[in-house]
Amino acid sequence: MEWQQVIDNPFLQDLPFKIELNKWGKILMSPANNNHGNLQYKVGHRIHSTKRSGEIIIECSIKTPEGVKVADVAWASDEFIAEHGFNTPYNVAPEICVEVVSPSNSKGEMQEKIRLYLNQGAKEVWICNQDGGISYFSKAGQINESIVAS
Repeated sequence: MEWQQVIDNPFLQDLPFKIELNKWGKILMSPANNNHGNLQYKVGHRIHSTKRSGEIIIECSIKTPEGVKVADVAWASDEFIAEHGFNTPYNVAPEICVEVVSPSNSKGEMQEKIRLYLNQGAKEVWICNQDGGISYFSKAGQINESIVAS
């Protein structure tokens, strides 16, 4: 299945799940809870208040070699938006991609998403735990704080 088919399918609209595709085009669904949505907002607001430019994108779809992954929050610079607009999915990751860890996520899933987003061009990947704590990653590995959103 291609990403546009997922977007256009009326049966997949308004589901209480985050939908992604694996590398074979099969749908992966993860349930989201209210805390998840709250943390998405808080992280997006934090980035916006620091950057004051660019765009915050909630549920940002990014095409990777392992299928379409959906970052819970992404920050795209004005330059990124000028080049890529709001194409869906992006072939290149925005500068910051954030994953809010759900109880159903494994450590391996999060490590894979960090790798995939960085390989698609993200400058940083943030992993937000259920308590709101954030770990930051760049191509160099884990870093103490964000360099992009400082």
